[in-house]
Amino acid sequence: MNAPHLDPTVRHDIVFLFDVTDGNPNGDPDAGNRPRTDDESGQGLVTDVALKRKIRDTLALAAPGEPRYGIFVEAGHALNPRLEASYTATGLTLGDKKITEDKAAQARAWLCDRYVDLRLFGGVLSVGNTGRLGQIRGPLQVGMARSIDPVLPTDHTITRVTQTKQADIDKGETTEIGSKWTVPYGLYRTELYYSATRGSQTGVDTRDLELLHRCLEMMFDHDRSATRGRLAPRGLYVFSHSDAFGAAPAHRLLERVHVTRPDTTTPARAFTDYTVSIDDDGLPTGVTLTKLIA
Repeated sequence: MNAPHLDPTVRHDIVFLFDVTDGNPNGDPDAGNRPRTDDESGQGLVTDVALKRKIRDTLALAAPGEPRYGIFVEAGHALNPRLEASYTATGLTLGDKKITEDKAAQARAWLCDRYVDLRLFGGVLSVGNTGRLGQIRGPLQVGMARSIDPVLPTDHTITRVTQTKQADIDKGETTEIGSKWTVPYGLYRTELYYSATRGSQTGVDTRDLELLHRCLEMMFDHDRSATRGRLAPRGLYVFSHSDAFGAAPAHRLLERVHVTRPDTTTPARAFTDYTVSIDDDGLPTGVTLTKLIA
């Protein structure tokens, strides 16, 4: 295959860099939507769940109308009806407690062929009347994103020229006060791991990987809001192995991507304050590095 990073039959280990400017990349609802941070180090955090949500939403836009690119975990849609549809499609009976593993596997395969997020991320299917379907172990694991340096979340007091309640206007009030959290700047790094063995079980193909990489590059453009500020992809590096087992431990490959800040006397406020270097000399035999965003 000419593009090793698109081969679903081999293992891939990925480094993804992105930054935020004057925005909140992932607020914590238990802390008034304050940007998530590591309490000890002060580094910013973005959960794997938040990143997968962005990937899901962008996949739906990147392949409109294609039958293999439905989204299973989708806002406004309950899970049970979609699971029950797999029973109907494969001739199973809801509530049947004697479903064999082979029959359950057929239903899981039907779901994987229909929903790209199940093919990539997997999911728990044993809910409601479909309790015999078990789970799908997804081949793509997304890590928690962590900023390179500590970030300083800032709470901005804002005002609104109208009130929520008419009674407040009747009392003569003219404005309402609220707040908005931002991070002035943060460069974040996350790691993704693709297991070809699990990918063969869920039916991942070349187009799935092609769209995944495209979504990582474009997903922030389709998720803009005043709260999030400017989010931008800054690096996407794929270490591809020669087979499903792999030619080297993932951490040894991913540690070849170095991010440093030459001048630490002032706070970082732009991607140009950092230097990204890749130690791509002497890669282990059977490993290929593809720099998709560099």
